[in-house]
Amino acid sequence: MFKSIFAGAVVATALAGTAMAADLPRRTAAAAPAPAYKSFNWTGAYAGLNAGYGFGKESASAKSAVGDIKGYSVGGTAGYNQQIDNFVVGVEGDFAKTNIDGSTGTNSAKITSFGTVRARAGVAVDRALVYGTAGYAGGNNKVTTAAGSGSEWENGYAAGAGIEYAFTNNVSAKAEYLYSHLSDKNYNLTAVTTAGSNTSAIRSGVNYKF
Repeated sequence: MFKSIFAGAVVATALAGTAMAADLPRRTAAAAPAPAYKSFNWTGAYAGLNAGYGFGKESASAKSAVGDIKGYSVGGTAGYNQQIDNFVVGVEGDFAKTNIDGSTGTNSAKITSFGTVRARAGVAVDRALVYGTAGYAGGNNKVTTAAGSGSEWENGYAAGAGIEYAFTNNVSAKAEYLYSHLSDKNYNLTAVTTAGSNTSAIRSGVNYKF
């Protein structure tokens, strides 16, 4: 009889353990960790298009003979950036067809083309880049008076600042302000013997990073 009672107790304990094990929550595999976020890197060559509006004044004797000048610009851009930590340095060149002109009576002046080669330096906050820029500027200035007309390529400098944002890993858009000074050249025309220019430009552009 004792053996029967003992055997029954063992069976009951085993059945109870099985039932408890069935009620325990099942262990599931741990979820895979999310991939680490990789911030955007500005290093690389790029090319694009730019357009803007310029305004300012002719200088030297053309300042009083012609006065204010203003108009549009449309052109191309190419450059290279190198990112070091959050700092970005690079070089950028552009060339544009322009129609920045003005006139007073029979005297007129028009900057028909304009280009720059500039250094850029700025701070990147992931896909946003805030930068300053400065370097060489040059443009073709056509001056016309009652005595005739003449065209000269005028050299000078440009400086400004802007912001650029990368919408994808390859495509970015920018907005910038650029001040340029083109040094005086001799034209030897009646009413305009020398001419240069001082202009401000507000430009936008789209670049493709290779």
